Amino acid sequence: MSDSTATAPIEIFVDADACPVKDEIYRVAFRYGIKVHVVSNAVMAIPADPLIERVVVDGGFDAADNWIAERARPGTVVISADIPLAQRCLKAGAAVIGPTGRPFTMDSIGMAIAQRELMSQLRAMGEVTGGPKPMAKRDRSAFLSVLDETIVRLRRRKPPPA
Repeated sequence: MSDSTATAPIEIFVDADACPVKDEIYRVAFRYGIKVHVVSNAVMAIPADPLIERVVVDGGFDAADNWIAERARPGTVVISADIPLAQRCLKAGAAVIGPTGRPFTMDSIGMAIAQRELMSQLRAMGEVTGGPKPMAKRDRSAFLSVLDETIVRLRRRKPPPA
């Protein structure tokens, strides 16, 4: 980690188009005074607060993902259910959390990619219909807990010795 990333402020990047936990993210961000970038392909309502920035990207395929991945670094938290985006951000050193509270790690991302590919093949064969199960109260609670733990861990990071 370079000196500039060790001392850079913590930021949260939200892959917002289908994110069901935006209100929870705002609550944690306000508690810690952390900047949140709400990235989407369309304009969406956000709190009127200088900590919350709306970023509307051009409608190109993966435009929101690309915007987030280009800014991911150590000290940033990315919130996304998108597994390829999670992998890109992990490689850049960011912490990545799924909206159900599942943290992605370099150890777990390979299995997540394999499972995504398997589900894609099953859907193509007509074996799987429907989407993910709805968010449960415990999913929101798990998400809040993991996000809070991640921010506390990042706030404790120390610059490398000179």
